[in-house]
Amino acid sequence: MNKKDQADKLRGEQYIGNSRKIMIYLVLSGGGILMMMPFLWMILGAFKPLREVMVFPPTFWPQEPTLANFQKVFAMIPFARYYLNTAFVTIIPTIITVITAAMAGFGFAKYKFKGAKVLFWLILATMMVPYPVTIVPLYVMAHQVGLVNTYTGLIVVGLSSAFGIFLMRQFILSLPDSLLDAARIDGCTEFRIFFSLILPLTKPALATLTLFTFTSHWNSYIWPLMIINSDHLRTLSIAIPLFNGQYEQYPNLVYAASLMSLLPILLLFIFTQRFFVEGITVSGLKE
Repeated sequence: MNKKDQADKLRGEQYIGNSRKIMIYLVLSGGGILMMMPFLWMILGAFKPLREVMVFPPTFWPQEPTLANFQKVFAMIPFARYYLNTAFVTIIPTIITVITAAMAGFGFAKYKFKGAKVLFWLILATMMVPYPVTIVPLYVMAHQVGLVNTYTGLIVVGLSSAFGIFLMRQFILSLPDSLLDAARIDGCTEFRIFFSLILPLTKPALATLTLFTFTSHWNSYIWPLMIINSDHLRTLSIAIPLFNGQYEQYPNLVYAASLMSLLPILLLFIFTQRFFVEGITVSGLKE
């Protein structure tokens, strides 16, 4: 094969490779747009008056954008109360879970003690138990100690995370032991090493765990539905379906309530996305 044929073959392979990449990008972009459509429809519908939401054929962009829908939601139901309830039962478990997971992950990653691997695998084994299987035992225990229909009952079941311990352990394993040894030589205590050295170096993993934990608690539905029976303790995950059932003839108001409930998660992701992507990339499955 002469040089000209080799060059033609190389150009042909490059053309096929580029065409394949373009097709993949087009398919992925189309799938992404398709998945985003319901979300975009909800956002735009939250700013439409009722007559515009119900018109046929439907309009995509609001012709007469309005903020009255958000005001009506607060006027029709105690939405601010539900918002505060959700924030309270989400922020506290998230903070405690992240701190305890970081401590446990640090211990499993950098300390050698008898039974460490067995204990770690037992913790991981809890991830294999389906959540619905634990609902009834959890409710029975909460009822026996008087935690039904209380903030404590909402919070206490989410104060630890086997996944969080696993994630933090895998990330901390990637940190060199020599770094910790140097800190000990300089006179740092173990607590000083954890708070001044480990936590700053694990920001990507902490951001990832924070986002996962916050989202899980904010969107929790089954447990609040079982443990709460008072209106003043309801969270958004319970209040919005009830609101939808009562005012389903006003979809614009349901869209507005749903959009407001999603804002904290969206804002948290926007502020942590750089660390989140890095944490997902770096954590891996190191053993």
